[in-house]
Amino acid sequence: MANFTVGLVPHPTKSVQPSIDVLRAWQKTPAHDSQTVLVALVDDGPRVGEGIELVEEEEFVSRVDAVISLGGDGTMLGAMRLMAPRPVPVLGVNYGNVGFLVEIEPSELKDALLGLATGDYSLEPHHAIEVSVSSTGFESSFLAFNDLSITRRPGSGVVTADLAVDGTPYGFFKADAVVASTPAGSTAYNYAAGGPILSPAVAAVVVTPVAPMNGIDRSVVLGPDERLKFTIGAGTRSAALELDGRVVFDVSEGTVVKVKLRRDAGVVVRLDAGRHGRKGRLKLSLMDLPLREDQLLELVPPEVRARFVRGH
Repeated sequence: MANFTVGLVPHPTKSVQPSIDVLRAWQKTPAHDSQTVLVALVDDGPRVGEGIELVEEEEFVSRVDAVISLGGDGTMLGAMRLMAPRPVPVLGVNYGNVGFLVEIEPSELKDALLGLATGDYSLEPHHAIEVSVSSTGFESSFLAFNDLSITRRPGSGVVTADLAVDGTPYGFFKADAVVASTPAGSTAYNYAAGGPILSPAVAAVVVTPVAPMNGIDRSVVLGPDERLKFTIGAGTRSAALELDGRVVFDVSEGTVVKVKLRRDAGVVVRLDAGRHGRKGRLKLSLMDLPLREDQLLELVPPEVRARFVRGH
């Protein structure tokens, strides 16, 4: 009997025990001539408990056939970054708050596993941005599925950065921060800063200044094959480079940040893509997307809509 190996990535602090229990029960039930094997990283051993095989990162990445992320969007992004060297389907179970990436709630996991085992799902590719940072002879590379931001630290002046596209000077920024986002990440910091939402069908990078004071003062949308270079200029005494909300590097005058899009760097499981899309639009509407009341009602489940109509 062949093995179907599923990697588990739990939230770093929240208890996900109910889902672990469901997964252990699923592991004991062979489906379609395959035996489910559950694995997790050694560091996550205390969070997944007994009955889950623990492996090092290299073995995890090379061995799993799918990944189940138990957390919010942050946990999901971590799972996708982990699997970027070898993208496999990632299913998100929501233990977070807003959750644009995650699709199902813990109570729906049992049914979702049946769909995962039988192949009754679609795959949603996700682009990422490859980031290279160099400063005083030091260079490091990173990957982000949502966005990068170069953000001033409080009390440390502003962020100034020259932008070049494919080696050609494009202009400069002077702002509290500069954000570069993928289409999926365009609903996050970029959107909060007044940038446009990009369709997931678009392969592009959108660059948006936050509280611009001079230079480029609105969003710039760039194509999938264009290479961006930000050269940090005078006036930037201390700033943080954040990737998917995590500070990874301190930048200052002279730091160079290079960015390019990596297409299809991750794959997300969608058991009901239509429902997920409606939930996403509903969440955006609650974040001030300008919808009329009747348009908003079209996005909520029929039973909730009926109760609202009766109440009026």
